Amino acid sequence: MSERRLHPVTPFRRAWAPIAVAVTFMINDLGRVQQWFGELTTSRALLGLPAVVLAAAAYGFLSWWVTHFAVTERELRIRSGLLFRRTAHIRLDRLQAVDVTQPLLARFLGVAKLKMDVLGADAKDELAYLGDREARELRAELLARAAGIAPESAKTVGEAPARQLARVRPRTLAVAILLLVGVWAGVAAGIAGTAAIWYLSGEPWPALAAAIPALGAVWASSVGRFVTEYDWTVGESPDGLRLDHGLLDRAHETVPPGRVQCLRIVEPLLWRRLGWVRVELDVAGSKNTVLLPVADRATAGAVVARVLPGVDLPAVTGALRGAPRRAYRCVPVWWRGYGFAAEGPVFAARHGLLGRTLSLVPHAKVQSVRLGQGPWQRMQGLADVTVDTGANKSVTARLRDADEAHEAVRAQADRSRTGRHEALPDRWLTAG
Repeated sequence: MSERRLHPVTPFRRAWAPIAVAVTFMINDLGRVQQWFGELTTSRALLGLPAVVLAAAAYGFLSWWVTHFAVTERELRIRSGLLFRRTAHIRLDRLQAVDVTQPLLARFLGVAKLKMDVLGADAKDELAYLGDREARELRAELLARAAGIAPESAKTVGEAPARQLARVRPRTLAVAILLLVGVWAGVAAGIAGTAAIWYLSGEPWPALAAAIPALGAVWASSVGRFVTEYDWTVGESPDGLRLDHGLLDRAHETVPPGRVQCLRIVEPLLWRRLGWVRVELDVAGSKNTVLLPVADRATAGAVVARVLPGVDLPAVTGALRGAPRRAYRCVPVWWRGYGFAAEGPVFAARHGLLGRTLSLVPHAKVQSVRLGQGPWQRMQGLADVTVDTGANKSVTARLRDADEAHEAVRAQADRSRTGRHEALPDRWLTAG
């Protein structure tokens, strides 16, 4: 077992830590800082600045020097810590995905960050930074080892080839974001709120203070989303689905289809006339939530069929049964947006009248099922059916006929048992 160090550019990244601590201290005690700066002379400043730079450089170098990583037969071991030593043992058999991310500056420097999703871990472990080529080779080795390939072969197997399934054009993404009602609602709310505060206070500064977070929220949901989801590409390879995206920070993520617990087909109001949808997902042990930011129904259906084999999206949509007419007594008007079907390969539930969301849970991923019925629902002979998935999320089919709901709960256990026998391996996508 030979230990390796991170890329030599890493000390420059870590040198910012002492500076960040100093800035935080100054913000927390501005009075003392102002007094200190008032007493600061030019000679002291000329002597102190090099000392700060040297201290930051020394910290960055030493923290890089004591950080090592190695791939053993069963785990990836990362040793780090300058004052307090930390050793992370990442078991390869619990490795769910390995992502390569490149912030803007890292792309110019030819380095990359390796992030690892581990089953049962709340946060991702990472190696930052590695050379771009070394990061990709290590990613390929870790995925090969996690898939069961022998250690002597895993180092030479290389990155698995990928076949492109879908790609989102920047123009399509920009139009899709501009057609989101929530973006324009945020703009209107920000303008109205700022104007109201200015009018009531008679001063521009309180209005400006209120406008800044509103502008930040609008930016995150529009420009920020465009920058993050720019050039979104979905590819298929033996180690999973590849998601490549990002305008400034480029991300290369892997989604093991066997770990997908739920897919959501989201149809915003103004997208429906264009036949566009957004595909979201829940993955056990991962924080990935987007599979396709925008796509036409045919493309989305093809990608869904690769993630959930045997699922025909138009057929599932056509099999949905609406809520009974008496459901309007519980939810006026909006009851028409509810739908449910479970006879196929997935538990499918739809909600929403203007903007619709269709949730698809493979029967093999259902961890538990329960029936919910409030007092008013009991009077109307209605009930809700809820399934829980391995990603700590739930999907509910609302306002079903009570007899239908009881039958669905009874039948779900058999469907889940059968689904587990027929399901693909949990971690990796089978070739073909």
